[in-house]
Amino acid sequence: MLIVASPATVAVAYDCLFPYSTGGGERQYRAFADEMGARGLDVEYLTAVQWDGDIPSERNFRIVPVSRRLSLYGADGVRRIPAALAYAAGLFRSLGRSRGRYDAVIVSGLPIFNVYAARLALLGTRTRVVVDYLEVWHRRQWVEYSGLITGTIAWLLQRGAIAITPLATCHSQLSATRLRREGLRRAPLVSPGLIDGAVDAAPTAPASQPPYVLYAGRHIPDKRVESLPAAVAEARTTIPDLRLTVLGTGPTSARIRAEVDRVHGSGWTDFPGFVDDAELDALMHGALALINPSRREGYGLVVVEANAHGTPVVLVADEGNAATELIDEGVNGVVAPSTSPTDLARAIRAVAHGGDDLRRSARAWYDTAVGTRTIRRTVEGILSALQLSTAPAPRTTKEDTP
Repeated sequence: MLIVASPATVAVAYDCLFPYSTGGGERQYRAFADEMGARGLDVEYLTAVQWDGDIPSERNFRIVPVSRRLSLYGADGVRRIPAALAYAAGLFRSLGRSRGRYDAVIVSGLPIFNVYAARLALLGTRTRVVVDYLEVWHRRQWVEYSGLITGTIAWLLQRGAIAITPLATCHSQLSATRLRREGLRRAPLVSPGLIDGAVDAAPTAPASQPPYVLYAGRHIPDKRVESLPAAVAEARTTIPDLRLTVLGTGPTSARIRAEVDRVHGSGWTDFPGFVDDAELDALMHGALALINPSRREGYGLVVVEANAHGTPVVLVADEGNAATELIDEGVNGVVAPSTSPTDLARAIRAVAHGGDDLRRSARAWYDTAVGTRTIRRTVEGILSALQLSTAPAPRTTKEDTP
């Protein structure tokens, strides 16, 4: 007799989905859904509409729209509260209609309203709720992001959400420490990493000539991209042919261009905007360094992606920047103590001085990380904590044995 176990049913809840929206969270939660579906679980992805026409079909999970298309960010690059509330309301309704259907729900802790929606909708059911915290902010960060009143309210809501979180996951020791300080009652599950499969990169090669440092990402205040032109101008006093390539756009783009003009850098700065994957890979592969002066990162997947190409990374030390946990100084990158032109230029020069040896060690770091710091390992940890079986396989009884 052939016995087939029913697969566990799991929902992943986030208001964005890659590739219909782009960003670290979008890619991470899609990878969660893909990995769980590939393991034999029945997976649904609860999100907002981000596409035209029919609901897209995915191989390893089903997309379930729970809200209309949303305008998530304002002109200043800050998340819009009405959009966050609209998605949370849709999530609440969807989970309420499906009470008892899911064995587990993995919900993003950002925006924070998601946590309240999931907990309230599933109250009294046996559904296990996991809250994944991309980042955890203290009060001052919330105030800087949203203003005194709104920021304080957001911080209090975050503390409340953390207090009602039954199982928390996060992706850095920084976030784990903050979760406990903000009231989490049990130790969070800290993931080993978020690498989603091996990057298909060409063999490590010397940096392109003339050399350039590369920024890739949105132009928002927290990224502090406007600090780069002065830093490159300073570095050019000893690396005279150094260039700056700035990818992406955003609310601070005008400020960045103004800084380029101020340091007379229009002749050595390029603004390609957003580029396709092939061009991004080529730019990443040839860069002297990938430079990211962000004050906050929940994980820092860009470090991993750059190192896959043998490209070292320059980051900036900051209390909210968990990406620095991925840097082995002098092995796969350099951490500057501040965004001052002097500090950033010194870090760029250190990478240039490291030359091909540093590029080879950056790639070696990646080769080790891709075996241990993966989405697959992270999903294994989550499913183990939930005690959900994966990849249910047929079981042959003694009667079926010849």
